[in-house]
Amino acid sequence: MKQEKRPTRRQMLEIQAAGLSAWNWFVERDTREQLVLINRYSGKPRTIRRAVS
Repeated sequence: MKQEKRPTRRQMLEIQAAGLSAWNWFVERDTREQLVLINRYSGKPRTIRRAVS
């Protein structure tokens, strides 16, 4: 598993659009299809799916 990183500004906007607080999440993986997040405190993963056009 890769090391988690702080989200960029664009990623923060996507996290907030999904109804989450951007400060509570690290980004593990960022692909065209999905954004995989890890909670800072519990370590639980969450995936935000993107519309691929």
